[in-house]
Amino acid sequence: MSRSPHRLSAEPQAPAVPGLPLVVLATLAVLVTAADTYVVVLALPDILTGVGVGIDELQRATPIVGGFLLGYTATLPLLGRLADLRGRVPVLAGCLLLFALGSLLTATATDLGLAVAGRGLQGVGAGGLVPATLALVADRWPPERRAVPLGVVGAVQEAGAVLGPLAGAAVLAVGDWRAVFWLNLLLGLVLAAGVVLTGGRRRPDPVGLVLLLLTGTAAGLQLAEPAALAEDVTLGLAWVPLADGGAASTPLVLAAVAAGLALVARSLAHPDGAVLPLRGAPRLVREVDALGSLLAVVALGALVWSFAAADPATEVVAHGPVLLPVAALAAAGFWLHERRAPDPVLPLGALRPAGAWGALLVNLLVGVALVAALVDVPLFARATTTPGDQLGAALVLVRLLVAVPVGAVAGGWLCRVLPPRLVAAGGTVLAALALWAMTGWGETSLDRWGSTVVLLAAGLGFGLAIAPVNAVLLAVTGPAVHGSASALAVVARTVGMLVGLSLLTAVALRRFTAEVAALGSPLTVCPDTPADCPAYEAAVDQAVLTQLHTVFAGAAVAAALAAVAALALLREVSAARAPRSA
Repeated sequence: MSRSPHRLSAEPQAPAVPGLPLVVLATLAVLVTAADTYVVVLALPDILTGVGVGIDELQRATPIVGGFLLGYTATLPLLGRLADLRGRVPVLAGCLLLFALGSLLTATATDLGLAVAGRGLQGVGAGGLVPATLALVADRWPPERRAVPLGVVGAVQEAGAVLGPLAGAAVLAVGDWRAVFWLNLLLGLVLAAGVVLTGGRRRPDPVGLVLLLLTGTAAGLQLAEPAALAEDVTLGLAWVPLADGGAASTPLVLAAVAAGLALVARSLAHPDGAVLPLRGAPRLVREVDALGSLLAVVALGALVWSFAAADPATEVVAHGPVLLPVAALAAAGFWLHERRAPDPVLPLGALRPAGAWGALLVNLLVGVALVAALVDVPLFARATTTPGDQLGAALVLVRLLVAVPVGAVAGGWLCRVLPPRLVAAGGTVLAALALWAMTGWGETSLDRWGSTVVLLAAGLGFGLAIAPVNAVLLAVTGPAVHGSASALAVVARTVGMLVGLSLLTAVALRRFTAEVAALGSPLTVCPDTPADCPAYEAAVDQAVLTQLHTVFAGAAVAAALAAVAALALLREVSAARAPRSA
């Protein structure tokens, strides 16, 4: 007997273009950058100390985390469009080089500003890798076969949440926080070289590569200033300024500038295999719609920063009276401009099928539900069974995280035998049920095996939705816009996480405040022993649990809405099954 996979599109697909090694390297790059996010969270206190910020000023860490998120999200539409116009390989290689440059700046940072700039560049590089890799998968596999590799990419991305803290702990055990970024620099350069060698249609210009190496080495040595070299009587002269310009006139800086200018000239004179594709730069600026790109960056940047910089304990958005109107005006200007632009940065017309904008809506709602689990499961653990134990709370969250990659791969496989909308709806329903079960957790629930089942079910449900949503989105949009469509999918999920965290936390805190206010004070509960009032403390603890239960309930509603949206909108898929050989 033979049976066929569930076909995601009736349209024929061109033969596979990129090779499998290129897809593997791109997927590894996604893993490295995803893990980096969680490594930095682990090393954040040491980073702040290293750039001159006291441990009592942790609130100043916001730009380090927010800078990465801002770079990651705001430039996604532009990078997705570039992947469609110039190909996946140049964008992958360029993003890896940006990630490496950001790692270099952060590793050598001596003040907060340089660290924030480095993290911002890392975010830009990391963000562009995901849509380019998803588009790469769509290029290689036809619609009826791409769900499994899409699930693998999603699984690898989610695995960063598990492997990141482990890798960070291992690096920090043998080195300081700067070693994390030196390792990122090395991995970024190695992966960029691998992408170019396995995906390039033309052999890179060897002279250009040498000039690029000289430029990077000179700039890196200037920034790193290794003591063994800089303090040497002879070699240290390379760091001694030659004029009154200070560090800008050292031999290393001048060498970097000279090699960089030579690299630009070489790339213009020999466009075949040029390291820097500058010959078609003016045309590319017109094609990417510079004004539309700028408006998109401003709109997304203002929106992301308003939520990323907010303190959930006191506000839903930060600088709302300024940032939200800026975001709204830029978004309106973007919409009007894109309707008239001959080459829009975002192909809005390609999103007209219900499967396209429905996939974005599902991603948005999944982001709302997922962030609640990622943030509040550890908080629940610290409020109940692991008070004050950050590691113990993180291990509780790992029970959920380990199931997400498993679900991502399983979701891709299930799409071969079931309609993707059913797989996506089934996964989000499972996540909704698990989140609703969390609303009934008590003080000792995490000590029981049932909580592990609930956490695994939640992770599995979130994972199951990854592949079918991306598969439908890529099936109903043409290959010429796969990069842009994939970028929008990432934007939708990220915005969902930011907005969901702020709104759910704000609602939960309001409920907590109301319950605590209703208690009165220890003087009213325990008039004889107000300083030692177990009844009041127990009531406050219960109010904390109510706050967390409220977040879980809101997340369950978001996941349920995602299931409804998946069933109703992800219908741009043929239900017929064509035969295939066993």
